[in-house]
Amino acid sequence: MSLRLQAQSLACERDDRWLFQDLDLDIHAGEIVRVEGPNGSGKTTLLKILSGQLADYEGELFWNELPMREARDSFLSNLLYLGHAPGVKAALTPLENLAWYQALAGHGPDEESRYAALEEVGLGGFEDVPAGQLSAGQQRRVALARLLLTPRPLWVLDEPFTAIDRDGVAALEQRLVGHARRGGCVLVTTHHELSPCAELRRIRLGGGGDDVGV
Repeated sequence: MSLRLQAQSLACERDDRWLFQDLDLDIHAGEIVRVEGPNGSGKTTLLKILSGQLADYEGELFWNELPMREARDSFLSNLLYLGHAPGVKAALTPLENLAWYQALAGHGPDEESRYAALEEVGLGGFEDVPAGQLSAGQQRRVALARLLLTPRPLWVLDEPFTAIDRDGVAALEQRLVGHARRGGCVLVTTHHELSPCAELRRIRLGGGGDDVGV
């Protein structure tokens, strides 16, 4: 699988303060890359820049060695982004939310796969409950079910462990490692300390070095 995301001399300023400057990144298939740093260091901003959601930055981005402006369509077709908020519509059931996600991703309706995904994330029996009646952790699990439904090699995840219990954390860690070992790539921010593994690499913002391997 061809997968390489690069940034050269990346810099971003907010409110007359540089979040980061001269940041060089080279992210490959088979890696889990954890972005670390104190609150306000620019972790979420960096993920949004790298996922094409923010254009207010300096530097250059490349996808598979092509400038991002030339490779944007290919990049987006390989990207799955989950933001800090679960992005779940409260009036829709988990099944309906996943159907909406599938439609956005250009996939045809597949109710069987949606049931299977919800079962795997621990929401069996809650498929038809309006998401607004679910707990924060259950809503997060609805969002995480997208990882099972959308076959995209590059996952960009902002605090995906928020509000989920110990069993959910362990299952999600295994899912991230499995994705990397199958040739995918995970770029993630989290306050949860990920279990050490050969696929894990760290990028630290806000001092202490910008790219520190594990």
